Amino acid sequence: MIGITLTADQICNAPIEVRRWIEHEVITGLRLAPKASAASEAHSYRLAICSEDDMAAVFGRLRGMPVALSVLFEFRHPGISFGNPPVKSFRLMDILHNSKLESIDQVMIGLGAISSALAELRGDAGARFCDFDNEGHCFVAPETQASIAKLWHDVVISQQSADARRDPLMHAVG
Repeated sequence: MIGITLTADQICNAPIEVRRWIEHEVITGLRLAPKASAASEAHSYRLAICSEDDMAAVFGRLRGMPVALSVLFEFRHPGISFGNPPVKSFRLMDILHNSKLESIDQVMIGLGAISSALAELRGDAGARFCDFDNEGHCFVAPETQASIAKLWHDVVISQQSADARRDPLMHAVG
């Protein structure tokens, strides 16, 4: 066994994937994973499983709401998967940091807008885009996370295609 000591600054300045890995290792090492797994089971049965078409429709409803779109596309990242059935876990503080929003309240407003758009789209007030725990984590269904990642890719590709049509010389230089 090898031990490594990291300062708080080193952890805070590490790439997000490293911070997530450290968090996962600490949870597993402290034997908190079974508790987290039980929490995920309680959460996952209520979480909506969203296709790419669902997420595209939600995206369309959120146009003109930059806070909600910033939060939505933070779920394009893989997140930490655990539980049975599995859920993807995201730290609200990471969403705040990566989206460059000003406060956790803005993150929560964005999440509320996403959930409202989904509930309206499905005609089901109980449809839940995500759920939370008391430790600052947000949970989504793995299928939903994958749909958002695909939607993000499609939006970026379509934007690049539109840019190339507007200025063909811009992409000709390589």
